Amino acid sequence: MNGIDPADGQVAYDLDRSHVFHSWSAQAALTPFVIAGGLASTVWDFDGKNYLDFSSQLVNMNIGHQHPKVVAAIQEQAGLLTMVAPPHANLARGEAAKRILERAGESFGKVFFTNGGADANENAIRMARLTTGRDKVLSTYRSYHGNTGAAVVATGDWRRMPNEFARGHVHFFGPFAYRSEFWSDSVEQEGERALHHLRRVIEAEGPQTIAAILLETVPGTAGVIVPPPGYLAGVRALCDEFGILLILDEVMAGFGRTGEWFAFHGFDVVPDLVTFAKGVNSGYVPIGGVVISRDIAKQFDERVFPGGLTYSGHPLAAASIVASIDAMADEGIIENARMIGTDHLGPGLAALAEKHPLIGEVRGLGVFWALDLVDDPATRRPVGPSVIGALKKELMSRGLLPFAADNRIHVVPPCVVTPDEVARALAIYDEAFSAVEAAL
Repeated sequence: MNGIDPADGQVAYDLDRSHVFHSWSAQAALTPFVIAGGLASTVWDFDGKNYLDFSSQLVNMNIGHQHPKVVAAIQEQAGLLTMVAPPHANLARGEAAKRILERAGESFGKVFFTNGGADANENAIRMARLTTGRDKVLSTYRSYHGNTGAAVVATGDWRRMPNEFARGHVHFFGPFAYRSEFWSDSVEQEGERALHHLRRVIEAEGPQTIAAILLETVPGTAGVIVPPPGYLAGVRALCDEFGILLILDEVMAGFGRTGEWFAFHGFDVVPDLVTFAKGVNSGYVPIGGVVISRDIAKQFDERVFPGGLTYSGHPLAAASIVASIDAMADEGIIENARMIGTDHLGPGLAALAEKHPLIGEVRGLGVFWALDLVDDPATRRPVGPSVIGALKKELMSRGLLPFAADNRIHVVPPCVVTPDEVARALAIYDEAFSAVEAAL
């Protein structure tokens, strides 16, 4: 933090408010937090105050801020070759694809690189439609798949509604035992009833019209909704029965977030296509992609795939993927995320829920958790925006950068977070909830 000038923070804020147009926002009311720098699980402002980054920015800083091996790899590649067109071969791109496939599993054969997660989903949908000759894509209401033409219409939340210009999208309800749409009284029953509902939607829409079912393996922005045991396997069985492809969106859940290289490794399922971005290189350079099964990749051996991007497999981004995956493997970062979830975050958040009536449910695994906040634990009525705003203010004042969505606080630190940092964060959450509950 040496050399930071508080005056630069004001300049950064003023420039932002004068010139930057922010996503998903009404512009006039914004007061963005100005970040000067970061390292591992910590960021700091221009006044030199440290914050535990328990947002991981947009749940993508899996390897932490400024990991030296990833930074060095980008610098080295920048000195060698900063850009190469997609039709050419490039060592960094090839090594990145090789490493991703090694982690994905034997059934996958190729990687198509994109600029990020939204266009990864866009191209996975295109591949499914071209492969099956069908049009419709089924996805859940509690989902977010990105802000491009088909991806945003596949999204289930409110962001879909002003953007419904793409065709062929149908939504259904996935399992969510805490707020069940199926009047279930157990997690197991929720999974069974959700699968029955999906079967009926498939039958009612016409299986012969459906190209793919697109699911987040663990829905993230919608609330870190861990699927019930057997649900994803049941979806896979329905896809096989009706000749439908299964696309799993791992843009947020992949590369350590759930304590696995890919979240689907923790469930009894193998998809046809997997989309990724975020954690593959922690967003150090924008990149995403589609992991393609061998069978689907063969469909385009003699047939042109009608899609491409100028920056597909950009060498700076590819080099950052290679360094990130290697560092994660060498330093046990995936294992650390799993241990943190099992031994520290899971028990610690459960203890917070016992103490604070605002916390209706704790959900998650690895370093991927959500606190579902309620006005009344009996009715499970979600808290309003004022409560979330008060909690964010209390957390920030105590040195923790939170991630909030709807009525939830998501607890999503980097995969490199330490037990001591988790203990500090849990103490901050405890204090913030106590302060807000006292005010209520």
